[in-house]
Amino acid sequence: MHAPSMRGKITTAAAFFAVGGLALTGCTSGEDTNAEPTNNSVEGNQSEGETVVIGFSGPAADHGWLGAINSAATAEAEKYPDIDLRVAEGTNDANLQISQVEQFINDQVDAIVLLPTDGAALTDVAIRAMDAGIPVINVDREFSSPFAARATILGDNYGMGVSAGTYICEQVGDNPDAVVAEIAGIDSLPLTQDRSEGFKDALAGCGLDVTNRVAADFTVQGGEAAASQLLSAAPEIDALWNHDDDQGIGVLAAIDAAGRDEFIMVGGAGSANAMREIEAGDGVMKATIIYPHTQAADGIRLARLVAQDKAMSDLVEIEVPNRVVLNAPVVTSDNVDQYLPTAFES
Repeated sequence: MHAPSMRGKITTAAAFFAVGGLALTGCTSGEDTNAEPTNNSVEGNQSEGETVVIGFSGPAADHGWLGAINSAATAEAEKYPDIDLRVAEGTNDANLQISQVEQFINDQVDAIVLLPTDGAALTDVAIRAMDAGIPVINVDREFSSPFAARATILGDNYGMGVSAGTYICEQVGDNPDAVVAEIAGIDSLPLTQDRSEGFKDALAGCGLDVTNRVAADFTVQGGEAAASQLLSAAPEIDALWNHDDDQGIGVLAAIDAAGRDEFIMVGGAGSANAMREIEAGDGVMKATIIYPHTQAADGIRLARLVAQDKAMSDLVEIEVPNRVVLNAPVVTSDNVDQYLPTAFES
């Protein structure tokens, strides 16, 4: 451990905008864990402990969800006077990210929270950190070895597909001839493959399958191009699932340009702009599936607990779990008011 420092000190090479949203509160005494830590009178895991230095490295914030991931992590650290957060500049260069982790190892930080630009490429350096006695919290993109992380926090990509398919079954499943379309993300990524697999499996439950499918690239431009291609190939659609709300901005633009409104659309990730479309209720957008942008914030909390030898009070287990998979709920007009206040902006 390191000597105590100023409240929520953050050293950063890049500026991030702070947003709310967090999960996974721990407390050893079974006390209410929702209250924010304010002083030393707070009991349990929320009370101030010995200061821990946490290194955080993530990808470049070139996407709304990734920007929210970084912002939520830094905002979460600021809530704890016993966290000294060292933030590496966001990058999509695996070699640069490896050097950042190596620097954290040289600095002998107490824990590392790492959202790798490429899980396989960062596995070796994460193992080196673990071998050096520095617990690594792996976020979102999984390492290729279980020896590379003390704990892993993941969104449920397969579950996103299941949620989307289940919702569509509820809406159009009584029509055995329903035309279901899918606009995926980057097809080479395991997360995209998992989402598509879950979608296919859920649709099978009501006797439907994907009739038309294209892949985009998680960008507005890519979403618009892919949607234009899909709409040209499918003159009639009953339901459409778009994997990502950032690329969904382009998808909706293409739909508007084509003058199409005969189908329902489901989004993915849970952006604020998608939820506002749902709330307005005057377009094709009827639902979106949450892919939590709190994962790195959760990682900060778990890193603090692990470094301070604490556990999670809601579990009987006396150590932090080694794997946490977050839920993928469906947001519709019925519950959008619950999710919109903490949603990220695309």
